Amino acid sequence: MKFKLAGIYFFAALLLSGCGSHARVVNYEETAKEITTITFFGNKYEPENVTVIEEIISGFMEENPQIRVSYESLKGTEYYEALGKRMEAGKGDDVFMVDHDTALRFQEEGRLYDLSGLDSIENYTEQMLTQMDEAGKIYWVPTTVSVFGLYCNKDLLEKHHQDIPQNLTEWRQVCDYFVGQGITPIIANNDISLKTMAIGYSFYPIYRENREKEVFDRLNSKEENLSSYLMPGFTLVEEFIEKGYIDAKKALVTKKTSDDLQEFVKGEAPFMLTGAWAAGRVEGMEPDFSFEVAPYPLLEDTGMLVINADTRLSINADSPNIDAAMQFVSYFTKEENITKFANQQSSISPLKKGKPSLVKEIQSLIPCYQAGQTVIGSDGRLDLPIWNNTARATEKLLGGEKLENIIGILDE
Repeated sequence: MKFKLAGIYFFAALLLSGCGSHARVVNYEETAKEITTITFFGNKYEPENVTVIEEIISGFMEENPQIRVSYESLKGTEYYEALGKRMEAGKGDDVFMVDHDTALRFQEEGRLYDLSGLDSIENYTEQMLTQMDEAGKIYWVPTTVSVFGLYCNKDLLEKHHQDIPQNLTEWRQVCDYFVGQGITPIIANNDISLKTMAIGYSFYPIYRENREKEVFDRLNSKEENLSSYLMPGFTLVEEFIEKGYIDAKKALVTKKTSDDLQEFVKGEAPFMLTGAWAAGRVEGMEPDFSFEVAPYPLLEDTGMLVINADTRLSINADSPNIDAAMQFVSYFTKEENITKFANQQSSISPLKKGKPSLVKEIQSLIPCYQAGQTVIGSDGRLDLPIWNNTARATEKLLGGEKLENIIGILDE
């Protein structure tokens, strides 16, 4: 902490008056702190998300009055476009949020500061550390573990005497029933819905057999192609589209965790595929039916989860305020702040002693997570832009292209 001594001395002139004189010295001395302002750029823009971020920022500034934090946010793809332009122009923020693919690019370009000196690193779970560690260096830290799940309209299912599906066979059967009733069963968006379904279905056998590192090493070295592993999942996605389980034309223009939520709360479809972190938002929209978020029923005998180390914070390697930025990220990743943030995000804490969100609609996901029935959607050990490429491939499928024509996108 730096202090600037501002001593202001006023000396009264010697006044000569009549038969006497006197002198007075007035000394005003105060300590003024040097204020450092850091900028924080993120893609959490919804009012409820911004509120909890502002609470954390306020707590930090109370403890560190010499540092001010300015937060700015944009949504989705607009955020990553703006972030890239700022960094390329040399006007990057001090602290910002990254995803898997953006972190890969910025890391390769030397734009990310090494965070391995943070006190909070030792508090992360082993699973999260495998995602963060890059040969002893850490370029981002997660503040949540996000989960993707199947939103289920319990009232509509009960009305049609259908149960929440527990496995792939049951899911197909329920979807076939609703298609027969003239109802499109699954609401999907044009980004995360179907790519997470494809990744989870394709990679679950590899995670179950603990072969992730072996497979990812081969993919990273170009010994094998990503498409060869993702074909089973995208074949399943293509089947769901062709069978009418998903309205492809509508999904193509449906934005994630916004348009899809509006569609789901109408109560006309039994299922929606999207992030569980939107459960609190759906509840706040006051649907006239009860719902819960279930594991993806993608296996032959049970369900599974696609998860991500999420809301990742990085520091600009060219920031003129590295020390202040490190202090802020260290504060943000304290257990009490992570818990507060993860709970608001309907997500799971990435810390060893962390707890999952208390939002009641996602509680059915917790046993599956704790049992390790998970696939990491954008695994940090995979040095390929899987998150962007699978989104592009999904968009092509929804646009009517055949699977054999989009394989190249997966391998770019």
